Amino acid sequence: MKLLGKSWYILLSALIILFVIIYKPFTTKNADKKEAAVKKDSSVAKGEWQPPDTSSIPNTEEGQLIRYGRELIANTAYYLGPKGKVAHISNGMNCQNCHTDAGAKPYGNCFSAVASIYPTFRPRSGIVESIEFRINDCLQRSLNGKTIDSTSKEMRAMVAYLKWLGKDVPKGVKPKGANTEELPFISRAADTAKGRIVYVSKCQVCHGKNGEGILKPDSIAYLYPPLWGPHSYNIGAGLYRLTRFAGYVKYNMPFGTATHDNPQLTDEETWDVGAFVNSQPRPKKLFAKDWPDLSKKAIDHPFGPYTDTFSEQQHKYGPFGPIKKAKDDANAKKQVAAK
Repeated sequence: MKLLGKSWYILLSALIILFVIIYKPFTTKNADKKEAAVKKDSSVAKGEWQPPDTSSIPNTEEGQLIRYGRELIANTAYYLGPKGKVAHISNGMNCQNCHTDAGAKPYGNCFSAVASIYPTFRPRSGIVESIEFRINDCLQRSLNGKTIDSTSKEMRAMVAYLKWLGKDVPKGVKPKGANTEELPFISRAADTAKGRIVYVSKCQVCHGKNGEGILKPDSIAYLYPPLWGPHSYNIGAGLYRLTRFAGYVKYNMPFGTATHDNPQLTDEETWDVGAFVNSQPRPKKLFAKDWPDLSKKAIDHPFGPYTDTFSEQQHKYGPFGPIKKAKDDANAKKQVAAK
């Protein structure tokens, strides 16, 4: 009888362990789903754009093109990087290094407004740009690479994905959470020395002591991208402008912990670390046709000439308040003169 009782005890224990092993993944999965649903409900309540579910991409030829476009943006280096399987035209970074979650995360430099806004006039180029033009612009600047044929499968795929991503946004509307947030100016110039302290304590563990990033084990793409050096974005990239860098970093870095509702850096830390990163050496590529109308040049574009009297140093590091005020005053005078 004792042996029988012991056998029942062992069997019961085994059944309990088996139940826990089988049941736990379901409870964890359900908990994850509930957490995601709560986050989505919160975003909807705040009027923020939400990306369509990738599972809704149709199983059609067009759907295959959309999925390929998303893959190209998420894993650009595997297709267009130095060891790419399609071409070798970029620096090894992925588009989603600057456009979080393949451009689907609100405030993460997302693509929610691309389909609704483009074609659009942009002061930097001085022309009405197509989506294809904008993609090639990013390839040349942020990925420090070359353009691809606007009729190629890769271009058509990325355009298809961007249009699918913004399919529910009305034409001409820029949803809340599109691109990056405009960070309030600070009253002083951003400080590279203070920024270095922030970088060492908050960023270096992922991006490296020398900003070199961390490659994946396959040495094809980056787990964490380089922030300066020969494989980073060049001086023509949008992130080389301090307002763009700060707006992205504030609500997205450190990666995996910072969110729009729970930023990890103060405004001053964000401006300062941006100044430090953008003071480091990086590829130089000139775009001579940029800003054909100097009066429309961005206040934080770090290279002259300008229509104001502020130095390149102040245009790069701030304080930006006085520059913006001077620009607003000049525009107001123009409007009065035009009446």
